[in-house]
Amino acid sequence: MHVAVLGTGIMGAGMTRSLLRAGHDVRVWNRTAARAQPLADDGATVAGTPAGAVEGAEVVLVMLWDTPAVLDVLGSAAGAAPDAVWLQGSTIGADGMLEVAAARPDLRLVDAPVLGTKGPAEQGTLVALLSGAPADVAAAQPAIDGYSARSVYAGERLGAASALKLACNAWVATMNAAVGQSIALAEGLGLDPALFLEATRGGASDTPYLHMKAELIAKGEFPPSFTLAGAFKDVELIRAAAREVSVADDVLAGLVAAYGRAVAAGHGEEDMAAVYRAFPPG
Repeated sequence: MHVAVLGTGIMGAGMTRSLLRAGHDVRVWNRTAARAQPLADDGATVAGTPAGAVEGAEVVLVMLWDTPAVLDVLGSAAGAAPDAVWLQGSTIGADGMLEVAAARPDLRLVDAPVLGTKGPAEQGTLVALLSGAPADVAAAQPAIDGYSARSVYAGERLGAASALKLACNAWVATMNAAVGQSIALAEGLGLDPALFLEATRGGASDTPYLHMKAELIAKGEFPPSFTLAGAFKDVELIRAAAREVSVADDVLAGLVAAYGRAVAAGHGEEDMAAVYRAFPPG
């Protein structure tokens, strides 16, 4: 299948490599061209413009930062692939997805965010969250299967998959911040953080995620699987969505404050586990 990928950051690059391994013909574009160029060594064709990337594509995967970026790139590229299925994978929330759909009624849009970070993207084991016309989802399924281990279909309503992504990301962001806070608290109370991990090991509150993020904190090194800046952008989006539907945002307000402090301290391009920096003991 001919697939175009617009946006080759951490997620888009990993998904491109998975699509290539699955046997798809992939053409890519990124606003910062240097970030797309290494994918040529993996077999992708690097295009100089969004329109050049999508020309002749059967499926277009969009993995960009926010709604304005999606609208801008679709405005540049849509005319070159009017018959393609467009998988809008960027985390822009239900409102963002509806804004895109209203601006581009000419496109076969599928709301298609994913769950997972750098490793699953590169391994092809993401969870694809999907909503849109069943025929369009079915037409794009071979590409979706190239980067995901399973799919969750949220219905025909565009925006439903993006809403589901926000609910899932709220959980992940909460767990991640809680790891940092608990380790910082243990340190502040004069304890070896390893005791916290030992005490919870094997219990109902123990998770692989806890140990994965605690290991980064213990090393003091945060190579990004998903950046802190990206997590901060998402929790602000989630809090706005909660307020819109009158869901109390007490926990989300704390997450926005914590992630925002860590970003302001200069850790935005590190892994989201660097939210630990928002809880300095002492």
